[in-house]
Amino acid sequence: MTAFPETVERVGIVGAGVIGASWASLFLAAGKEVELFDPASNAEEDTRRYIETAWPSLNQLGLVTAGASPERIRFVGDVASAVAEAQFVQESVPERLEVKHEIYGQIEAALPPDALVATSSSGLLLSDLQASWRDPSRIVLGHPFNPPHLIPLVELLGNERTALGALDFARAVYEGCGKVTIRVNKEVPGHVANRLQAALWREAIDLVLQGVASVEDVDKAVTAGPGLRWSVMGPHMLFSLGSGGAGMEGFCARYGDSFHRWWDSMNAPRLDEEAGRVLSEGIIEEERGRSFAELAAERDRKLIAALRALA
Repeated sequence: MTAFPETVERVGIVGAGVIGASWASLFLAAGKEVELFDPASNAEEDTRRYIETAWPSLNQLGLVTAGASPERIRFVGDVASAVAEAQFVQESVPERLEVKHEIYGQIEAALPPDALVATSSSGLLLSDLQASWRDPSRIVLGHPFNPPHLIPLVELLGNERTALGALDFARAVYEGCGKVTIRVNKEVPGHVANRLQAALWREAIDLVLQGVASVEDVDKAVTAGPGLRWSVMGPHMLFSLGSGGAGMEGFCARYGDSFHRWWDSMNAPRLDEEAGRVLSEGIIEEERGRSFAELAAERDRKLIAALRALA
């Protein structure tokens, strides 16, 4: 049985990119030492720039602990160096099974006996990811929502091959960094949150393709309507409150026929070339000349304001 450490002071990150750099920012803010490996030639420059940009946001959210420093990161030249002294490893390499399997062989060969690996995989099944491990008990799902240093959610999943206590250990690591965790009890592609947003986006795309509303107005319908409610309570609780005190059984009895009619009228659009063209044209109109960096900064500013208001 693996005995996991009581506290985590050193974190290994394998794979930078947007997700890995965001994880690095969060772990550094939590006072951890970070070793990061990414084979890209510009990985260090891009990650340092990302951390510099993220640090003020983390400060505003009260996530920077005493003694934490953005300089407590070391960029290393291989996977083994990133994990050899780590107590916890966050893997964020590209979402391709063959790539992850190759990396896992390198991780497992150098991983300390009491360390745990969490994968940021957004949709691959844990059982498939475990297939290349000699000891599959050492890896769990720790899927964030982008950007991980701002969005609190982390989805946790283990299975019958997962080490006893691994999920509790991972939960403690994440929640110690200010995250909100949920337990995924059963493997499904896309886990929980991605399936929920995929279902909403499917209908959002179809509304555009059917000419019901523009891309911009569909986005407004979410942000000015249900999106506001979902930021404070989930759909089950909100619909229960919408029952007028009759509870979920009363709500289902009262509105079941309406929901069935809506569901029956919904389509399953494909992300084909035509859909890409129509959505792209709509996004260009919604951007109104604002750059990618400007829009990302607006997103982060509003996220921080919402998180502070909900604290």
